[in-house]
Amino acid sequence: MGRSLCALLLLSLLLSAAFFVASAKDLSGRESLVNGGTKHHRHSGFSQAECPGACDFRCSKTQYRKPCMFFCQKCCFKCRCVPPGTYAHKEVCPCYSNWKTKEGSPKCP
Repeated sequence: MGRSLCALLLLSLLLSAAFFVASAKDLSGRESLVNGGTKHHRHSGFSQAECPGACDFRCSKTQYRKPCMFFCQKCCFKCRCVPPGTYAHKEVCPCYSNWKTKEGSPKCP
């Protein structure tokens, strides 16, 4: 009886630790609470499936949402990177910031 109780206690401890680690990870590619409750935004190394979520956050405060989403996703698919925040900070994503239109203006929002 004592061994099964220890095994059950150990199993519940492992499961709670695994749940804690999984809940601290960011599964959507947007914001998560890690490092003592501070907000963290993952902005590079995206797969194509993660680009819509990252661009949804990037374009969340613009009044030109549809074109922002179109170009942001196009840039994300090519560069696998979306700058943090809703505006600026393009220096953390060189491919994203250096891609220009034919006229020479920035292609990515």
